[in-house]
Amino acid sequence: MLEKVVIANRGEIALRILRACKELGIKTVAIHSTADRDLMHVRLADEAVCIGPASSAQSYLSIPAIIAAAEVTDAMGIHPGYGFLAENADFAERVEQSGFAFIGPKAETIRIMGDKVAAISAMQKAGVPTVPGSDGELPEDGNKVIEIARKIGYPVIIKAAAGGGGRGMRVVHSEASLLNSVYVTKAEAKASFGDDTVYMEKFLENPRHVEVQVLSDGQGNAVHLYDRDCSMQRRHQKVVEEAPAPHLDPEARAKVLKSCVDACNEINYRGAGTFEFLYENGGFYFIEMNTRVQVEHPVSEMVTGIDIVKEQLRIASGLPLSIKQEDVKLLGHSIECRINAEDPKTFMPCPGKVNQFHAPGGIGVRVDSHLYNGYSIPPHYDSLIAKLITYGEDRATALRRMEIALDEMVIDGIRCNIPLHQEIVRDANFAEGGVNIHYLEKKLGLD
Repeated sequence: MLEKVVIANRGEIALRILRACKELGIKTVAIHSTADRDLMHVRLADEAVCIGPASSAQSYLSIPAIIAAAEVTDAMGIHPGYGFLAENADFAERVEQSGFAFIGPKAETIRIMGDKVAAISAMQKAGVPTVPGSDGELPEDGNKVIEIARKIGYPVIIKAAAGGGGRGMRVVHSEASLLNSVYVTKAEAKASFGDDTVYMEKFLENPRHVEVQVLSDGQGNAVHLYDRDCSMQRRHQKVVEEAPAPHLDPEARAKVLKSCVDACNEINYRGAGTFEFLYENGGFYFIEMNTRVQVEHPVSEMVTGIDIVKEQLRIASGLPLSIKQEDVKLLGHSIECRINAEDPKTFMPCPGKVNQFHAPGGIGVRVDSHLYNGYSIPPHYDSLIAKLITYGEDRATALRRMEIALDEMVIDGIRCNIPLHQEIVRDANFAEGGVNIHYLEKKLGLD
């Protein structure tokens, strides 16, 4: 087992990693910017190292600073969490070249999955269902682009191969605007990602976002932890997640779960990962793979009883998975609300001092948060400040517990999006389950 780990992140996920390390008897090193010296995990870690000023570029995105922190503390591994450098192949490569364990996949796997075209090709070879598309980068020849679009059928979507977070994509409804849309998307991709490679897919009109959580040790052992529904989104950003995904076709679900496990073995995947799909009319269509722990991983933990972060640490220590597929039992239902420091109407970030924080409790309630009374939320980073998770023996119970927990939760001194979540969990269509990815924006009048 790794003896000491650098937690190369901040906020709630850093605290989550610290707790998993403590359970396994692993010593922890908290790195932090000057703006984050008062974070809870910094207070609780065995050691803390300030790696730079508030700017992410000079702290949490500084590869030399993070590796130097590992060197001076004699750490053995580095856990990237999510965001920042978690899916940066160069970082993973530098970590391992420097003699530390990267608590995640191999750099080459991250590179393949970070390139949407390469990822789709790899998934097709592994038997994972994909969206009908261009089978790679779009050619320069406009006539060939038109041919591809006609074959796929309108509407189509043009996507940047290096894109993410909802950027670098454009929907095309007719041939008249196709070539201009390709040109504009290529220019946007070059400006945003430094890579103008784009590809084309069939645009699904009203899909759901369903994803499959996997664990694989890179030693021939892989399991799935069933699926999640993350369709409640605003501008491609997830707001509410749940496990398992409601109202899926049983046969299609069984096939896609197996295909994800098979794909892990095919690509020799190492660590925790998530296969993301669009789901429409009983069909699954692969869109990307996240090669890290997800924000929404707690709902999968709640319905399976498996600690995903501890398994990540075990795998990075060279140990095989502690579970086999037959050990993974799906029990009950879990829902997660992302609590952000933002205005619930305008969605503008609202940093500031938390005068009072009261976490709800009771049976089936979990709160992952770094907040405490008197903590000042800095303006420099993501606005996620807490994750409220509920569990029940069925979806209705989990939903009712979430409604109660949201009413109990107190975050005073700043604005946050609890009112939005209260509106969502009382929504009749959400209560039915299975809303599509456009539902929330239409509900809020943002479409």
